[in-house]
Amino acid sequence: MKAWVFPGQGAQFVGMGKDLYDNTLIGKELFEKANKILGFRITSLMFEGTDEDLKQTKVTQPAIFLHSVILAATLSDKSAPNMVAGHSLGEFSASVVAKVLSFEDGLRLVMIRAQAMQKACNAKPSTMAAIVGLDDKIVIEVLNSIDKVVVPANYNGPQQIVISGSLKGIEIAFQRLKEAGAKRIIPLNVGGAFHSPLMEPAHAELTKAINETTFNQPTCPIYQNVNAKPATNPAVIRENLIAQLISPVRWYQTVLNMVADGACTFIEVGPGNVLQSLIKRIVPRNINALGVSSTS
Repeated sequence: MKAWVFPGQGAQFVGMGKDLYDNTLIGKELFEKANKILGFRITSLMFEGTDEDLKQTKVTQPAIFLHSVILAATLSDKSAPNMVAGHSLGEFSASVVAKVLSFEDGLRLVMIRAQAMQKACNAKPSTMAAIVGLDDKIVIEVLNSIDKVVVPANYNGPQQIVISGSLKGIEIAFQRLKEAGAKRIIPLNVGGAFHSPLMEPAHAELTKAINETTFNQPTCPIYQNVNAKPATNPAVIRENLIAQLISPVRWYQTVLNMVADGACTFIEVGPGNVLQSLIKRIVPRNINALGVSSTS
């Protein structure tokens, strides 16, 4: 069985999606529709902007979403997936590809999410870091001993977990996790503490928008971040998507569940190769993990 997976924030690059615009009718049509929905020409920033342009959350999230969803639209006639999943932001891409959300509604929600997250980041300075070489249980025990906001945000693979929290909480966690035996602690270049309680203001705003949006029956199971389980009930998908912003991304568990349910080929649809790399560390060698990032 074939699983399509969709990347999250951080996979962007200048020039992303230009070949889709230039070489496919559906690509040009959807990009122009996105320009109108967003109220600015995101295509100019994606195709010819700067790295700094693309680092703006209000640009980054819709840009990655558009690249993934439009690329998927050019592939779907050739080979539809049997199951889908997305990492954080990528879950919105997966929801559109599985027809749970329309293209227009998916883009609108991503824009609301991006703007709300940026406001939450500005209100309370915060950050994230990757912890490598330490068992998840030990990481969680250490975090629970800290009286500042700092929580697990992404379970990305065996002995690789991303933590999220206040600047002071992360600072204390660095020292204690080193003492606990972490091999590497890598500060992430992000604007805030995603998938943590510090995103609560953004969560409230996004909840309202999601509850006002139509959710449809998916064309295939979508494995969701909050519990790593497949969902086909639109009401369940809605509730899990609402919870996602303040809950950890259970990516490691998601991939294992997809393999257990028959996935033998994973295709990362969208910019970058982060998910392919993570999947190769998680799954047995007889499972394929590859990517598609352009029409060529």
